[in-house]
Amino acid sequence: MGHADLFLCMFIRKNKNRSGTYSIQIVQKNNRSNKVIKTIGIAQTKREEDLLILLAKTEIERIQGHQSLFVEHDDLVVENFVNGISQDHLQIVGSELILGKIYDKIGFPTDGSCNYFKNLVLCRLVYPGSKLKTVDYFRQHLNMNVSVYSVYRFLDELNIDLKPTIEKITFEYSKSILGGKIGVVFYDMTTLYFEASEEDEYRIPGFNKDGKHQQPQIMIGLLVSIHGYPIGYQIFEGNTSETKTLIPILETFQKKFNIEKPIVVADAALLSQKNIEALRTKGYEYILGGRLKNETNEIKANIIELQIKEGKPQELMTKNGRLIVSYSSKRAYIDKKNRDKGLKRLEKKVSNGKLKKEHINNRGYNKYLTLIGEVNIVIDYEKYQADKIWDGLKGYVTNTKINKDKVIDSYSQLWNIEKAFRISKTDLRIRPVYHRIKSRIEAHICICFAAYTVYKELERWLKINKLELSPEKAINEIKEIRQLKYMLPKSKKIKTKILNPTQKQIQLLKLKI
Repeated sequence: MGHADLFLCMFIRKNKNRSGTYSIQIVQKNNRSNKVIKTIGIAQTKREEDLLILLAKTEIERIQGHQSLFVEHDDLVVENFVNGISQDHLQIVGSELILGKIYDKIGFPTDGSCNYFKNLVLCRLVYPGSKLKTVDYFRQHLNMNVSVYSVYRFLDELNIDLKPTIEKITFEYSKSILGGKIGVVFYDMTTLYFEASEEDEYRIPGFNKDGKHQQPQIMIGLLVSIHGYPIGYQIFEGNTSETKTLIPILETFQKKFNIEKPIVVADAALLSQKNIEALRTKGYEYILGGRLKNETNEIKANIIELQIKEGKPQELMTKNGRLIVSYSSKRAYIDKKNRDKGLKRLEKKVSNGKLKKEHINNRGYNKYLTLIGEVNIVIDYEKYQADKIWDGLKGYVTNTKINKDKVIDSYSQLWNIEKAFRISKTDLRIRPVYHRIKSRIEAHICICFAAYTVYKELERWLKINKLELSPEKAINEIKEIRQLKYMLPKSKKIKTKILNPTQKQIQLLKLKI
């Protein structure tokens, strides 16, 4: 058989071993059987696999009689080089090269123990989760063998001044991005629950938006500026009423940063009469979500008479200020769809006979239930039909003098804070919280807050550099960037080389920050 025929009948096979490694083999096809010509080597990593495949191709070229890329001596050098590669030589460096650069640009501290803080922040971005994942991050990205307990000790020892330091740096940086002034702030609350059965003075069961009412929890109030840039946060006990958090965090924020009173934007959950009176008394301007169905009968009648059309919001005066009402056909469709779903669920429960007197309340669509006699619970279909007049209508309460469209536009920016919570809960996995000690809980939240700040900056720089990548996809690319560290045999110089980056990884490494 000639060399050409031999080559055509040869191929490279990747054979998986019981240990999880792969043997790279040159195999000759002979009629219906395959014969292993040569085992090039065993690969433990993807990089080793790529190198061994390259050697296999070179060996096939040699057998074929074509000019090889390497002479035998060079082959031996490459094989020895591959065999000498260890975990110490291969480093995952994307988080430090890109996210670390953004962290430094923001101005977060890096000296002393704060470098440990930086590593935990970057870890939260690329490997969010338990402290066991944190340990893996230190090993894979930093070539550091640390224990879970050393991470816990660091969390215990975090300087008490770190939270205000991180918050101040974040505020100043966000202000600089916005041209030196923060005129509008957006506020919302979320709950963080704990994977623990016991409570303490900090972690107390209370109302939880995710239905985890029996688990210990805390509450976090978050302030962001326009476009979702973070400003500050405050932790509250788990049983704190949401309506009692707004004024304390605003006053703390204003005193801390010595700024003029901003316009406060918040959703309807904070629209209590006490909150409105407190905001007005303390000289704050506000834009709050309105609850039209909770208005007086006179106001509701006036709203209906307005016959509001799409794109033409109307307003009227109430005791809390201007009530601006808009209409959206898209919102009307969603409102009707939700009402129909709610009705079907009620009908199913009524037919199953599972409802009791205590179910007749104003929670959600239970408001359509009524009692006939002593025990007969039925659905009030007239009330259900009457509700459709509110489909598509949305109210906004404000004491500002800005025009109607600007009020609506400002309120629509609340999705940024909803996005901030979503990112924190999903991408950064701020919850559930596994810590039990107060100092560790506070440190965990501080790390997540700093990580969110870096995340937002990554998002902004991606847009500035016109990279069509979401922060999530960018981070997935970043955490796969690997580097080979090696020594030149003659000069003994230590050199590094990024290993075959993808086109997207090249673009990320070239980000102009």
